[in-house]
Amino acid sequence: MLNFTVQRVQVTIKQSVTPFKIVFCVLSILCASCVAPKRNQTEKNIRTKLQHEFYGNQFTGILVVDSETNDTLIAQNSARYFLPASNVKLFTLYTGLKLLPEQIPTLGYFYENDTLHIEGTGDPSWLHPYFNDRTAVSFIKGYENIVLYLTNFQDGKFGPGWAWEDYEYYFSPERGALPLYGNVVNALKNDSLVILPKHFKAAFKIAENKSLRQQHTNEFALSSTFNDTIEIPFITDNHLTQILLQKETGRQLTVGAQFPKGKKQILYGIPTDSIYRRMLYESDNFLAEQLMITASSMLSDTLRFNTARDAMLKVHLSNLRQQPRWVDGSGLSRYNLFTPESMVQVLSKLLAEIPEKRLYHLLPTWDADGTIKEADESAESDFIHAKSGGMGNTYNLSGYLTTKSGKVLVFSFVNNHFRRSSSEVRQNMYGILKSLHDSY
Repeated sequence: MLNFTVQRVQVTIKQSVTPFKIVFCVLSILCASCVAPKRNQTEKNIRTKLQHEFYGNQFTGILVVDSETNDTLIAQNSARYFLPASNVKLFTLYTGLKLLPEQIPTLGYFYENDTLHIEGTGDPSWLHPYFNDRTAVSFIKGYENIVLYLTNFQDGKFGPGWAWEDYEYYFSPERGALPLYGNVVNALKNDSLVILPKHFKAAFKIAENKSLRQQHTNEFALSSTFNDTIEIPFITDNHLTQILLQKETGRQLTVGAQFPKGKKQILYGIPTDSIYRRMLYESDNFLAEQLMITASSMLSDTLRFNTARDAMLKVHLSNLRQQPRWVDGSGLSRYNLFTPESMVQVLSKLLAEIPEKRLYHLLPTWDADGTIKEADESAESDFIHAKSGGMGNTYNLSGYLTTKSGKVLVFSFVNNHFRRSSSEVRQNMYGILKSLHDSY
């Protein structure tokens, strides 16, 4: 009986191992043996490039990890701290995805005794030049007696370490609980000058060699040759917010001191994904800052960046191997310090927790519509989904790289303290990333 069983097993094995399967196995082994040296050579070449004199007088860090195996492919200075610039927005994205619902909380309200009590949540989309969301404005129009509260924002209008002289530039609007129009004035000049919102039109004058806005007042200046579109941050205050809202709603609003006790209701606005995508594609500092403030509204009645930041570091990011110095949502501050390893950890969390299609929709690709501003016809764009981060003497890129074989590599490639042009640094980065794409 035993001999019969053994013979039957031997026959089965012989029948299953066909010539085709033998050839397939041999070819697979040969391919694997060819691929491994090629990858090893690529990694060696990259390490050699990183020792080149091009990188000799700057501070460079890189970490590349296989998303499936978690194997480290390339690592240099990956546990050291760097200025992240707008790579901070990846942490802001993760904060929003963990703390905010699918629709942005746009207004807190409480209705009692024929009076609507309202306060902002930090939502940046109110009448924003791009989103032009009127959800809250339309809601307020439905009531006659309205009390507005503007005391729940307990933070600075500007982040720690922001450059004070940037106050007049589009990338540095003020922060707040109830921002309107993106906290910027839009000036458009074709045949005639158009100012939006119209409230500020009388505050503009034609003047040569003047700042776009006075530092301490909402007085604006354009040159006589101005023929463009420009965004200029305006100074916010409670009275101005009251006036602008009254003009938009057609209702008289009373400003109150303390929001009444009672069960506050939340009005929800546009999809948060639309704000995340705009923030990442445009590297929009205002949206990033306001998303952190709005995230704090889900945790406390007091709106502060630190509230959202601390909650993330204590709960959702408590396992970071190097805790960052994280002081704002946009990366404008030079006080921020992050490691490539922390960036890769957050990117890995995003990849594990968010469907790939949705995640890649939010992140820019390597082309003029996303990561870079100048088109390069020789560069492929579809294998990199990443957030760039640039400021003076700094250029970073962190995200995902899809290889020719379909592998997804998670990477953070950071460059600080260089004196050459950012375009040169970017070209060298692209060459290294492209070699990884081709070899894996």
